[in-house]
Amino acid sequence: MNTTGEPTDEHWIDPEIIRPYVVTRGRTQPAHGKFDLISMALAVGPPPGPDAGLDPEHLRILQLCREPKSVAEIAAHLNLPAGTIRVLLGDLFDRELVSAQEPQSEVDMHDMKMYRAVLDGLRSL
Repeated sequence: MNTTGEPTDEHWIDPEIIRPYVVTRGRTQPAHGKFDLISMALAVGPPPGPDAGLDPEHLRILQLCREPKSVAEIAAHLNLPAGTIRVLLGDLFDRELVSAQEPQSEVDMHDMKMYRAVLDGLRSL
């Protein structure tokens, strides 16, 4: 601190770092779920009331997810890192306020019908 009590540059912490930390209460991983960047989230049920104990970011995610949105889209809309969104989605998932659809695993991608459909689609172009 300088003589006026103001923090000096060496003590200044970037608010872009503090906000996600505060929003997630220091958590870096969701309690449940993986939530890849392309995982789709959809709000389910009626919107929670003001006594639900949700943070503004949780409520904004629920608003956005009235239509399916990917983790990447939600992060862009809220201007928060994807890791922060994953933690918040985990909170909402635990409360059964959102459903999540994970991307298909590679095991499911070995279906010959799917490859034929892609090839047919490419040929029709």
